[in-house]
Amino acid sequence: MPPFPQAAHTALADTQLRSNLRHATHTIRDKRQRVVDEVDQWEALRTKGAQVKDDMLAHLDEHLLTLEASLTARGAIVHWARDAAEACAIVAQVATDHGVDEVVKVKSMATQEIELNEALAAQGIAAWETDLAELIVQLGDDLPSHILVPAIHRNRSEIRQIFLDHMAGSGRPAPADLTDEPRELAGAARLHLREKFLRAKVAVSGANFAVAETGTLVVVESEGNGRMCLTLPEVLISVVGIEKVLPRFADLDTFLQLLPRSSTGERMNPYTSMWSGITPGDGPQEVHVVLLDNGRTNVLADEVGRQALRCIRCSACLNVCPVYERTGGHAYGSVYPGPIGAILVPLLKGVGHDAQVDSLPYASSLCGRCYEVCPVKIDIPEVLVHLRAEVVDAHRDGWPTGMDLAMRATSVLFADPGRMSLAVKASGVANRVVAGLTGLPGVHGRSLPGGRAAIGRLPGPGAAWSDARDLPVPPRTSFRTWWTQTHGGRDETAGGRS
Repeated sequence: MPPFPQAAHTALADTQLRSNLRHATHTIRDKRQRVVDEVDQWEALRTKGAQVKDDMLAHLDEHLLTLEASLTARGAIVHWARDAAEACAIVAQVATDHGVDEVVKVKSMATQEIELNEALAAQGIAAWETDLAELIVQLGDDLPSHILVPAIHRNRSEIRQIFLDHMAGSGRPAPADLTDEPRELAGAARLHLREKFLRAKVAVSGANFAVAETGTLVVVESEGNGRMCLTLPEVLISVVGIEKVLPRFADLDTFLQLLPRSSTGERMNPYTSMWSGITPGDGPQEVHVVLLDNGRTNVLADEVGRQALRCIRCSACLNVCPVYERTGGHAYGSVYPGPIGAILVPLLKGVGHDAQVDSLPYASSLCGRCYEVCPVKIDIPEVLVHLRAEVVDAHRDGWPTGMDLAMRATSVLFADPGRMSLAVKASGVANRVVAGLTGLPGVHGRSLPGGRAAIGRLPGPGAAWSDARDLPVPPRTSFRTWWTQTHGGRDETAGGRS
């Protein structure tokens, strides 16, 4: 994948994509706001969610061992996977042991992260997505562009054509007279998937939460496909990120209020499925749980970045992000797009090795809306700035850059009141110099909102810096001088600033 700026440039040229994204994100964010406003103590609920997650992360090793013991006591088989390759190998081995050539899947970010479908396909095992949006993405040989609504970039007409063109290649075909009415599209998907649900012997899921105290795994969803996958097949394999652990069953009370409101704008999810190991005669009789690290312990070791492990994959940050709304998810080049992807991917993979990953912390205006809506108070702007510093440090080659020299000079200047005073006086001279330069060949003036003059494009090496930035022209009079001359602004005729 190209770095974010190049990918975003391509996405911005797609007017249909931008229209689809704007409509979808505004609809979801408006629904979210209405149901959030119904909760009087929403901020207290957010704080509690963040505290529970932080307490869990502080004792993650203990809670994971408790979870393993609870699951094992209830008949589940627990596997530990250090990375994507180990996790995929475990799932493939279980499927192969049961002699199947296909599995049905519940929507799972963890399995997308480890590219499980591709790994199973290499073993001759087809993985069928059963979530409607994931089905659209899979049939269209596409990539998901949203955590919650993977086909958010597709409109009804495009979905109809995908069904007509590709459903027959993987099972029951779409009706020849299929229209783009949502009811008909959902009906075609239901018939296509039903035969897969009834035939599959092995299912694969993720989990929204894993309760250490009781060994209970939880999946929340809206379509009922998850319930079908979790109950009909004989074997269930759940791939669970180690950060999904909750210490106590009572903790679900907080998160089952935060998650649906923040994700789909609903008071509660239509389907909340919980299972604890095996129940004889009811549901899968063989349950495997793969506890996935894949970089999470590295994130945990990062004092600033570890707050990203609070994430409950609600995607509220995507729906309010001005950058995501205009570029969509594909520009991020990962299954985790938007603001949370801009921090999670570099944290999981590390920086300094891949230009595409290194570009993600810069895919933000730092407006802070993502932090305001995050149900577990992840300070995404803080982590973005932290990661930008890490990216810069990772690319140092021993010689100071122009920016390094500028920052050091600024530090020296600001550290001494005498030097700062001289600089302020010099700014008035700079005003006159810049005013004189404006209009010379290669120097073009700009105006900022409100009419204040800005330094335009500078010639030579300064062009790279000034092309994308508006620096106000230094005022002729410093603030202190203006304050003295005008008696704190009471006599504006005595002095002026420009």
